[in-house]
Amino acid sequence: MGETVEKRYRVGGMDCAGCAAKIDTAVRRIPGVEDVSVSVTAGTMTVRHDGSSDLAAIEKKVTSLGYSVSQVAGRLPVETPPADHSHHDHRDHDHAGHDHQGHAHEGHNHEGHKHSGEKATDSLGLHGHDAPMAGPWWQTKKGRLTILSGAALVVAYIIGHFVPAIASYAFIVAVLVGLVPIARRAVAAAFAGTPFSIEMLMTIAALGAVIIHAGEEAATVVFLFLVGELLEGVAAGKARASIQSLTTLVPKRAFLEENGTTREVPAESLAVGSTILVRPGDRIAADGAILSGESAIDEAPVTGESTPVRKGEGDTIFAGTVNGDAALRVKVTAAAADNTIARVVRLVEEAQESKAPTERFIDRFSRYYTPGVVAVAALVAILPPLLAGGAWDEWIYKGLAILLIGCPCALVISTPAAIAASLSSGARRGLLLKGGAVLENLGKVTAVALDKTGTLTEGKPQVTDVIAFGKNEAEVLKYAAALETGSSHPLALAILARAAAAQIPLPAATDAKALGGKGMTGMVAGQPVFFGSPKAAGEQVPLSSDQTARITVLNDDGKTVSVLIVGDTLAGAIAMRDEPRDDAKSGLEALTEAGIKTVMLTGDNHRTAEAIGRQLGIEVRAELMPEDKQRIVNELKRGGLIVAKVGDGINDAPALATADVGIAMGGGTDVALETADAAILHGRVTDVAAMIALSKRTMRNIIENITIALGLKAVFLVTTIAGITGLWPAILADTGATVLVTINALRLLKPAK
Repeated sequence: MGETVEKRYRVGGMDCAGCAAKIDTAVRRIPGVEDVSVSVTAGTMTVRHDGSSDLAAIEKKVTSLGYSVSQVAGRLPVETPPADHSHHDHRDHDHAGHDHQGHAHEGHNHEGHKHSGEKATDSLGLHGHDAPMAGPWWQTKKGRLTILSGAALVVAYIIGHFVPAIASYAFIVAVLVGLVPIARRAVAAAFAGTPFSIEMLMTIAALGAVIIHAGEEAATVVFLFLVGELLEGVAAGKARASIQSLTTLVPKRAFLEENGTTREVPAESLAVGSTILVRPGDRIAADGAILSGESAIDEAPVTGESTPVRKGEGDTIFAGTVNGDAALRVKVTAAAADNTIARVVRLVEEAQESKAPTERFIDRFSRYYTPGVVAVAALVAILPPLLAGGAWDEWIYKGLAILLIGCPCALVISTPAAIAASLSSGARRGLLLKGGAVLENLGKVTAVALDKTGTLTEGKPQVTDVIAFGKNEAEVLKYAAALETGSSHPLALAILARAAAAQIPLPAATDAKALGGKGMTGMVAGQPVFFGSPKAAGEQVPLSSDQTARITVLNDDGKTVSVLIVGDTLAGAIAMRDEPRDDAKSGLEALTEAGIKTVMLTGDNHRTAEAIGRQLGIEVRAELMPEDKQRIVNELKRGGLIVAKVGDGINDAPALATADVGIAMGGGTDVALETADAAILHGRVTDVAAMIALSKRTMRNIIENITIALGLKAVFLVTTIAGITGLWPAILADTGATVLVTINALRLLKPAK
């Protein structure tokens, strides 16, 4: 990147896309600035410049527009030290045509956005939107300005009633109380490259109304405008707070175990590798692995999963989940800055900086739309009096009303409000989407290709059958498990888990050793024992045709069979298979019901893959290399399908990158978030369908929003020209539409029925 320097700022007082556009336009014009990326929902701005830029000038420019700005020194508190996601972000997304505009985002502050500029946040005037309202609304500057403007309006009405002679002057004062801060910002925005800001439209309309002796209406309009802005600020604060509330799940304190003693320390000071004690009923303070203890973990706060999950030694647990009934000793596996929740919040905030295609289109549209409205308003004001002898006052009044109706605020916020609410809502359920473009594409998906191991199946084999030949089932398990004790091979772990579940006491094994490709031998309870492949067992003790037939049936079901010989007796056999996830069948059925084609892509052998495919009712393509998976995804795309690829990310990277949408399936921290466009943190197959449904709901919501925004304007445009409605209904058409659109978008925060 040569000499490119990246600076990150907290910007206070943004709550609509108009604010972001204004700041973006202004900062881009400063010499040396290469790229600007503003996130309304996160309240951040990232500026990339060539090192020659005057940083003080950048801050001054933003402040002049009426926002507070504070530079974030070095890194923000929450950032993965070496792995700065940003650089994967735009690199990995170019493949799928997602326009991340090359923004490199550094991390985000997850301390609930109480940044140094908070006090100055509530700058005066129009989009002087507060960050999530700190304290009650009437204590914010915008709240106080609204109250002041309302009071001035009431006083003017009282004066008008008792001293009619000076009523017009009283209303002019009432207009100026609210309008001066708005006008100051209109001028600043005009100089910064946004001449057609809503402040400017507002200022022209109010001053014009005063000139044509409609001071009373002008004062009412200014007051209604400020009320609308206040409501908008409250609504935007709600959307922002929904993501921030995730960060409050992680407790602030933890019990650190050191040199045999336990002391309470701040959770953010925990280092990777340290040991913490989690008491029953406590929230877990860090991502980690259980060293000792077994307990039911309530993951509902993070996953929305209602039933607690039993976890024991070696299992991974997430920060923010609640320990149930027993004390646990936990080894910390991620620093506070990089625990699952911090990463989720950071990804969602970064996602909000990347624009969806619809949002980019509306931004372009509003760039021409607003000047167009100004031109129409001017023509309405001038042409009828000039050409048809209309009354100047009447037509100027109508022109001013059209100016207010034309404000594009509701239209501009219609898409980002819905997308922000949707990204937040998804994150709360462990569905991570990297940006609006991904969210839009998901709703169009017509085919889903799923990996088998670790995606449709648990990813670890389980004992499915214990077969007794010369000894009973318990003994077969006892000898096999004794021989496998201490081995970390997945098949060995499956046998040991089954023996532990059956509470079988295991005798000690001696001289245990592996025979390459054949199996294991050793001495158990004074008897020589062999446990391995049927072929190698047959070389020692011949198998009867009946026994061979039983093993063949198990093999045809995709199971791996190992045979046990104790002494010179054929004792029995154990069959194992990587079983489907509990929700795999219902997850695939949900996709099929939505009219989406499903196909399994696996590197596993045909027999095993077909057996699982039959069980789940899915088309199977087996024995594939990573490049074969990529080829098949390309074939599906050439067939006119829009393809989502679901995999656990490692060997699936090429196919994830090729698909229209790559979805990583996996548990928390080790999920392949970098290559994928989306991730399912909790590994549920049903979540794939949930993600697609969320996208469809969001796109419907965006269409509703655009309809509300343009529909209200169209109605008021007609009634204004017809002379039915005047200035103050016109301002309701604007701020009213903005508030309605925001409230409609916030419905997405509620889980789908």
